[in-house]
Amino acid sequence: MPRGRLLVYLGAAPGVGKTYDMLGDGQRRAERGTDVVIGFVEDYGRPLTRKMAEGLEAVPRATLEYRGTVFTEMDLNAVLTRAPEVALVDELAHTNIPCCRNKKRWQDVEELLAAGIDVISTVNIQHLESLNDAVQQITGVRQRETVPDDVVRRADQIELVDMSAEALRRRMAHGHIYPPDKIDSALGNYFRTGNLTALREIAMLWAADRVEEALLRYRKDHGIQHPWGTRERVLVALSGGPEGGTLIRRAKRTASRGAGGEFLAVHIQRGDGLTAASPRLLDDQRTLVNELGGTYHTVESDDPARAILGFAREVNATQIVIGATRRSRLKGLLGRGIGESVIEGSGDDIDVHVVTHAEAAHGRLLHHTGRPDRGAGDAA
Repeated sequence: MPRGRLLVYLGAAPGVGKTYDMLGDGQRRAERGTDVVIGFVEDYGRPLTRKMAEGLEAVPRATLEYRGTVFTEMDLNAVLTRAPEVALVDELAHTNIPCCRNKKRWQDVEELLAAGIDVISTVNIQHLESLNDAVQQITGVRQRETVPDDVVRRADQIELVDMSAEALRRRMAHGHIYPPDKIDSALGNYFRTGNLTALREIAMLWAADRVEEALLRYRKDHGIQHPWGTRERVLVALSGGPEGGTLIRRAKRTASRGAGGEFLAVHIQRGDGLTAASPRLLDDQRTLVNELGGTYHTVESDDPARAILGFAREVNATQIVIGATRRSRLKGLLGRGIGESVIEGSGDDIDVHVVTHAEAAHGRLLHHTGRPDRGAGDAA
């Protein structure tokens, strides 16, 4: 039986409209003749959300007692028995009460998917496990319910539900999110403009990374070798020489000129383990790359130029920064001919910047453009 498909509506904060959009999606599918049921939806008494659910079949919830208190949870067995084409299952990070078969709702969803049922679900960015600490630092609130990032990343489709901080605060003030007695407290704490703006940016960046992963998989699956310039991605090649700090900073500045730009560093290590690079300098340069928000990589190869170009195309780099040849270091990673080989092999899809060491601190740059200039590659 084919596995079901998972669509997740991802938001930055409560009240942005994830559940509403999920229900709207279900309504549209039902109008087209798809068999859609509500497995579990929590409307929190919001009239617009409740109205959007009207007309959709809802599988009755399971009523369970735990420690003298009655709870309602999604009736997983009932949804599996009903076997719809699509099930709407709210709050992916929800923790079930202990007497349920699965500890977490995302595990319930996994069973539905394994049974061939498509699932549409929702989750807020603050419930992703990897972001729990960051969200606590921003808001002062630790989320007790989380979902592993990989569960959401594996979704067949992710829809980012976006709303500005100002618009969300207006929704709160108008009583569309919380009851009147909780509005003032929410606006003065979790729903402060700074908090919402930061959470919104985190959500956008996380979603953008996930899209980038999908793009890289697509290029790999379709054998596409040349980079696609969806955003500036600058790769700096490090030999382990003293010029590395200058090259790293130049790569960072170049990447920062474009919206959403990023930079990576790569050191090519010889296959025989022998190297002229200074381990101490490489450690310092790795630290600097991390401090500036880049990522550091090591590739083993006896052909540095080929390895640099291969890695650049693998990560969809649009620009490469390398150091100019140092005649006193002919056996170094970027020795005679390597820079020229990188330029010759860059084709018309990667810009190559060759920084001269003696004058690098003064910003002198040799610039080869292997593709039409887009502005971000000019020397500062």
